[in-house]
Amino acid sequence: MMCGITGTPGTGKSMIADELARRGHTVVHITDTVGPYVDGDDEKRDVQVIDVDRWAAEFVPVDGFVEGHFAHLLPCDRVVVLRCRPDELKARLARRKYREAKIRENAEAEALDSCLIETVEEHDPSHIFELDTTGRDAPYCADRIEQFTGGEIPADFGHIDWTSFIEVG
Repeated sequence: MMCGITGTPGTGKSMIADELARRGHTVVHITDTVGPYVDGDDEKRDVQVIDVDRWAAEFVPVDGFVEGHFAHLLPCDRVVVLRCRPDELKARLARRKYREAKIRENAEAEALDSCLIETVEEHDPSHIFELDTTGRDAPYCADRIEQFTGGEIPADFGHIDWTSFIEVG
């Protein structure tokens, strides 16, 4: 079974995936697989331009976890969408020295449920689990993910509302 772990940058994907790997799970970090699919840089948005369609079409499925902010574009059996309250997300990204414009862009994407919406458009709702990582450590989050993928807790999403964090103007 392949489980995608997706979410806005800063929600904890890599940290939680590393915890799952420490527990003996196979984990693939998308950043380790996209190199051949990079078509250039979008300097204005401060991102690499990746041929995501070609990458997804050529990705070799794994029995384990695939972590990255577009893991939900793969044919995963289950998908976990990590969420983080936008004010906390801003603080996390600031600690990583993200540019202010990139911090705003990611916080807005989080407040608008962007990754969740894309995931729901791609996957059966019974295969999606939304997990709030705000104030939670990697072991707690990894426990919840293991419970979901092990069938101990059901699919669950759509209960987080951060629209009050959307900045107008």
